[in-house]
Amino acid sequence: MSGENDLTRKIFDDENLEKPDPFEVFSHWLDEAKLSEINDANAMSLATIDKDMMPDCRIMLLNGLTDDGFIFYTNTRSTKGQELANNPKACLLFHWKSSRRQVRIRGNISQVSNEVADEYFASRPRGSRIGAHASEQSSPMQTRDQLAKAVEKFTEQFAGKEVPRPDHWTGFLLAPVQIEFWQNGEFRLHDRITYYRDKQNQPWETKRLNP
Repeated sequence: MSGENDLTRKIFDDENLEKPDPFEVFSHWLDEAKLSEINDANAMSLATIDKDMMPDCRIMLLNGLTDDGFIFYTNTRSTKGQELANNPKACLLFHWKSSRRQVRIRGNISQVSNEVADEYFASRPRGSRIGAHASEQSSPMQTRDQLAKAVEKFTEQFAGKEVPRPDHWTGFLLAPVQIEFWQNGEFRLHDRITYYRDKQNQPWETKRLNP
């Protein structure tokens, strides 16, 4: 990680005023995490706010990274789906214990196009696609058997057919206005660099933070 051209060295080097693109740094860190984490290197916490301004948080999987931002998929009728609709701002947090790093990302939320959602949904295992129809995510459920019967129902309904994407299942894109890279340091003297901008189309600025 200490090679002359290493992105990690560049972002934390005070003499290197031209910081590398944060998406490039994130991709580099994620690729390294995939080699060292036991599983789910793309796991992240998703923080949202409900209508009463109470914070909410859960673990999700990052399903895509583009020049515009970070993509994940969910049921729009779920708690998080409703919270994102009511307040389309969110925070993501990646923590890679093996490399003692974390990345915190804050930004604005928008839905992906139907075409993008359809393409990703079609790539999921068939059982997961049926599950998206069967589960009324976040709503009360009396027994586990209730869910099993719903799975059986849709398995029979789509027997011999393609499983279409339900209208209530889609992707969300978080367009970042702040990305913070944190790397563990000895005696809790960590390295922290934040990339920030007011709007998505503006250039990034950076600042070093106290640990």
